[in-house]
Amino acid sequence: MAQKISKKIVSYKVLNNEDKLSAEPVIQEVEQIDLESMHENVARPEILYGSTYKIKTPQSEHALYITINDMILNEDTEHEERRPYEVFINSKNMEHFQWVLALTRVISAVFRKGGDAVFLVDELKSVFDPKGGYFKKGGVFMPSLVAEIGCTIEQHLKKIGMLQTPEFDTHQKQFLDAKRKEFEAIHSDTSTLDESGNFPAKALLCAKCQTKALVLMDGCMTCLNCGDSKCG
Repeated sequence: MAQKISKKIVSYKVLNNEDKLSAEPVIQEVEQIDLESMHENVARPEILYGSTYKIKTPQSEHALYITINDMILNEDTEHEERRPYEVFINSKNMEHFQWVLALTRVISAVFRKGGDAVFLVDELKSVFDPKGGYFKKGGVFMPSLVAEIGCTIEQHLKKIGMLQTPEFDTHQKQFLDAKRKEFEAIHSDTSTLDESGNFPAKALLCAKCQTKALVLMDGCMTCLNCGDSKCG
């Protein structure tokens, strides 16, 4: 019986007769486990567990509420996992009703199809509004409303464990902390900070993390959010 290998192969060994005999109980135990996975024909359970996220943009006086419902697969086993099943977007603003409804149906269909659905995040975040984007609170630039929906889905996928947040290594953390302390020592006047109080009000947009946190320090443009610097 064929077995799916979900991890990287780091070593191998040719089994002799003794190894095969000792491995038989383990193989039989694995064959008895019938793992449930997400696919398009999976039956919708009576109860789904969801989270609702609020999006407020300067482009509309009404907020958008994104609800993502998850399905629990292999519940009460060591293989239990949470996977998104459907998406709903509601708002009092009816201007975007048609394309928002179409978008939610397509996203929900992709979720129920199974497989690796995280590609949706990059696809949505790369959509640009021809009229121009906007800045969220904290100085993060959003190229479009669709991109912010993608960021919300990304946030949810990280919450349920489908996406992992990349962490800085020790050197990057030390560099970023040093730059922050240096900035705080130079700019002790809080009037020079933006509304969030994190970065200077006149900071430029960082091309790497899309946050208005790029400042001139030591003759080099340095991002106080992600640490990106032209000087390395």
